[in-house]
Formats: sequence, structure tokens, C-alpha cells
Amino acid sequence: MNREEARSRTEELRRLIAYHSKKYYDEDAPELEDDEFDALTRELRELEAAYPELVTPDSYTQKVQGDLSSLFTPVRHEVPLESLQDVFSLEELREFDRRVRETVSDPTYVVEPKIDGLSIALEYVDGRFIRGATRGDGQTGEDVTANLRTIRSIPEKLARLVPHIVVRGEVYMPRESFARLVTRQEENGEKTFKNPRNAAAGSLRQKDPSVTKGRDLDIFVFNLQLVEGETVTSHAQSLELMKELGFHIIPFYRQVTSIEEVIEEVRRIGEQRGNLSYDIDGAVVKVDDFDQRRQLGSTAKFPKWASAYKYPPEEKHTHLLQVEINVGRTGVLTPTGVFEPVTLAGTTVSRATLHNEDFIREKELRLGDTVVLRKAGDIIPEVVRVEAHDPDGEPVEMPKECPSCGSEVHREEGEAALRCDNPECPAQQLRRLIHFASRDAMDIEGLGTAVSEQLVEEGLVHSAYELYGLEREQVAALERQGDKSAENLLAAIEKSKGNDLYRVIYALGIRHIGQKAAKLLADHFGSMERVMQASPEELNVIDGFGEIMAESVVQFFSLPQSRHFVEQLERAGVNMKRLGSRAGEQDRRFEGMTFVLTGTLPSMTREEASALIEKFGGKTASSVSKKTTVVLAGEGGGSKYRKAQELGIRIIDEETFKKMME
Repeated sequence: MNREEARSRTEELRRLIAYHSKKYYDEDAPELEDDEFDALTRELRELEAAYPELVTPDSYTQKVQGDLSSLFTPVRHEVPLESLQDVFSLEELREFDRRVRETVSDPTYVVEPKIDGLSIALEYVDGRFIRGATRGDGQTGEDVTANLRTIRSIPEKLARLVPHIVVRGEVYMPRESFARLVTRQEENGEKTFKNPRNAAAGSLRQKDPSVTKGRDLDIFVFNLQLVEGETVTSHAQSLELMKELGFHIIPFYRQVTSIEEVIEEVRRIGEQRGNLSYDIDGAVVKVDDFDQRRQLGSTAKFPKWASAYKYPPEEKHTHLLQVEINVGRTGVLTPTGVFEPVTLAGTTVSRATLHNEDFIREKELRLGDTVVLRKAGDIIPEVVRVEAHDPDGEPVEMPKECPSCGSEVHREEGEAALRCDNPECPAQQLRRLIHFASRDAMDIEGLGTAVSEQLVEEGLVHSAYELYGLEREQVAALERQGDKSAENLLAAIEKSKGNDLYRVIYALGIRHIGQKAAKLLADHFGSMERVMQASPEELNVIDGFGEIMAESVVQFFSLPQSRHFVEQLERAGVNMKRLGSRAGEQDRRFEGMTFVLTGTLPSMTREEASALIEKFGGKTASSVSKKTTVVLAGEGGGSKYRKAQELGIRIIDEETFKKMME
């Protein structure tokens, strides 16, 4: 390759890396596998080494990646959060050791696992957690304190008072949690996270702490950025100090004195990958002594005293034998491939999800095809590519009808999933029953998940309307139930017949129709009959009702099974009309007012505040505009708070909000 060819290729590589870096670091939605992205960066680094005059200040090799989101307040790091120089061979590790020994004598190294998550800094003053921020570009990160407070292993108070300390850690999602999340996303027809690292980043870098709390994130702390009031001279000492203070430090590390011991430990960590409950993508080698680190210094992007060995992904060839179609609890049809068994990451794999119709078409899958399998994040088996098509193989096609109930399936615009909307589909009965009885729907006290499962397993309830035909003896015979519990449950079921119309609409589980949309429908039409007869045009005129919501309502009530379900509820005595004068709506003090909620409120959730606003006749919106009347702001108000200030809109706190309701 001559100089002009090298210039052209480096420019192309920078464009590709910039695009995929943004997808990975900023959008948490990578399109390349880690090893494919690493190959691009490695090629760029090799070209720049061969042609130093082609190096530019904005090159990937010269700066830490990651842009800042407008959702969060910027935080300037007191000590930069540097990136690490990746190496991909043992010879590169030996070269790292040679460079270190050119500057310092007899270095001791610490070798530790490289946790695959989102890098953050935690700051404590006088022993108390005051702020947490993402790495960002290394110099400036994003304030995600409210979300970090939901992670139980981050201490709010240290074991002893330290005037000022900043530590660096990696927020990660355990493998079991990631598997459960992906299953839930697939069942709901949502786009799934690609790996645990992106799941952790996507869960932490969003505005609602309740979402973060439900994602079961954890953290390993691995670096001491700065400390006052303590004397620490080495990395190993700093790890023990952080452990004493109550931090959840990296799970294991080893001090060694030679490069051969480093390589032995790197290999040992690699062999453990499949047995760990969290994802690692490499091993980190660090010079232990802090004085030696200062002598070695850093480049513009990397410390010269550390290196990260990246493990290659394990891939295996196999054959696609058949495809099974599973119907999830939300009606989503998920194709699962059955393959000739292969061993991956220490376990035997014979099944892997094929995701959806688009994935099958993109790969042009046929039965008998030779495919390459690997585990996403060493956890979930996935098809990477088709190595060879079977010329006589039957093309894989998704069904036109639900394999569980025979109803016609459909695919909404903008979605990849095929879905069955039949409210009486056997595959969905438990999920629909739990939703029907939930607090925001029919609010049947005593009918939680456990009792719902018992009713379904015993064959007492196949569809939610059958609740109204249950008898006391049937319920009392269930495990952990009795006459008194049965009487209480049947009384709660009977009471639910008098619920307002919006609760019944919400309980039906119509796609895209939440409690707020159900209220809009009930207020506008007044009866279930009129809602069922509504055309898209009639639905679209409702203020706050979108086109997708309108189509979803029409689609749902076009099914004979949906109409049958409503008829059975009405026959059981369930109210089908809007109640004219509910006590909570007699006071309309917020009528004509639009509230926007932002930040974390001290003593109530946003959902609770929204319910109060609507109870008193007000409306809530998701974004600030000139039509906004009031912004109710809590801690970490962010961009909505700033926009309200710019537009001169009234901003109140929770205390003022409570006074408005007195």
C-alpha cells in the first residue's frame, strides 16, 4: 500500500469508526460485534504507525470516545477517566512489558478481569455519596447520580469518614438479569439489547430512576482517582482501602513480577469466563506502584502503565435442523432455531433465537443451512451468519396464523414483530389475567401473580371474564387459600364490577393504550359500546390521542374474540359506562392546566403526581412547550427545567405542589 492508498484508507476507517463509535458509546445500539469494531481500530492504529504524518488530533487513536447527552448535566472530572490501550495477542503484551521496563526497573503488575460495562466515577465528601458521572469523553461526563442511587452495592455512606474521595468503577448487568431482560423484551416485541454492556449503559443513561432500579444493575470499583486524608502508594493498596470503605471492588486480582506470570494469569482469567455471573471482555494489566506510574505517564488517550488484553469470541459451525414458533405472553411470535448441538463458552448449545421475520429474510435462512453460532456476551446463543445455504433446503417462513389459537397475526408499521391480539389466546392467558386484576386496571385486591398462576394451572380461569363465575369452594381449595381468603377474593372480584369505564378499557390490555389513554376514551365516548364502534377518524380528534393509538383500538375491536370478551364481561355485570360524578373529580382546580414533570421528587413518584394532577382535572405532557402551564421539578431536572426557564414558564417544587392541593 502506497502513501495515497494509506491516506484514503485511514479517512475511510475514521468515517466508519466515528459512525460505529456513536452507535456503541452514545446510542447504546451497536451494529458491529466487538471483534469487528476492534479490527477496524487495529487497522487504523497500524496504518498510523506506518505513516505518522497521517495522524490527526481527532482520530479515534488520539482521544477517548463518547459524546454527552443533553438529558444530563455535564460534570467535569477532577482526574481524567482515561481509556486503555487494547492488545489482541500475547506478543503485544510482551511488547507492553518491554516498553515499561525501558522506563522503570523491576515493575510489579496487577492483573484483573476487564468488566464489560459502563465506566463511571463516584464522588464522596465527608464520607457521603454526593455525585456520580459517566466517563463521557474522559474530561467531562454526565451526572447520573439519581440513577446510581438505585444500585444497592453503591454505598451512600462510607465505613469511615474520608474528607474527599473519587473512585472509578464499571456498572454492569449480571448475566441472569440480562437474559431475563432480553426474554421480556422479545415477549413484548421490543428491540432487544445486544449485550450486557449496552443493556447496562441504556439502563443507566436514561432519565427515569425507576427504570434503572428495575434493571438489577451492579458495580465493580477498580480504580482510586483521588483521595484526601489517606496515604496510598500502590494499586493493590488502593483496592484494599476501597474495600475497607465499603466499595464493591473487582472480584479478584493478582500481583505478579514477570511478563510470563502476567500471561499465565491472563490465560487463567480467560478460562474462567464461562463460569462467571457477569460479562468480561478481557484482562487488564497495570503497573502496581504509583511512583512508577508517574514516571511512565500517559499519551493523549492512554496511560502508558496499563494495557487491556481482549479475548477473541468463540464461534462454532452447525446446521439448522428446524424452526419452532413460540407465542410470548404479550402475543409476540418468536422463531427459535433448533441446531445440531455444539459446545460454546463451556455449555452445549442446540437452540438459539432467530429474533423476527426481518432477521430470517435478511439471512435468507433455509432448513439445512450451515450457520455460525456464538454467544452474545458469552450468554445468549445467536446466529452470526450463514456460512452456506442448503440448495435443497426449505425456506424458513413465519406463519400467517397464531400457532396457539389460530387467529390471524399482524405486524404493525415500524415494528419487526408479528403479534397475536386475541384476548383469549391460551399462550397469553396468565399475562392478561395479571394485567386485568392489577391496581391500575380492575384493582382486584388479593389477585396477584401467585394466585393468578394457581387459577390458570388448575384450569379454573382460561380468560379473565371467568373470574366472575368463580365459586368459594374452588378458590378455598387452592394451596395457601382458605374459606376466609376465598371470601375476601370473591368480594374484591364482585366490587370490581362497579369500576369506572376507563379501568375496564385499560384492563382489556389494548396495545399502546395506557391508563391515561383509557381515560381519554372513557371521557370522550362515555360507554364501551361507543368505543367499540369508533372509527379511526373519530378517535383521532381526541386531544392527546395519536394515530398509532387509534389504529390499535380499531384493530383490537375488529377481532370477534375481543367483542366476545367484552360481551362476557357485560353479561357478568361489569359496568360499561363512564361514572357521571366520581368524588375525586368534583374538584377541578387544575382544569385547563398542563403540567410537565421532571427530575426525582422527594416523596412521590412521577406516576403518583400525574394521577393527582388528573384527579383534579389537569393534564400532563412529556415535553415543555409554550402550551405548558407549570413544570413540577425534582432533583436533576435537566433539559426540561432549563427550557422552562428559557420560556418563562412557572416552575414549582413538590412542597408548592402539595400546597396547591390543600
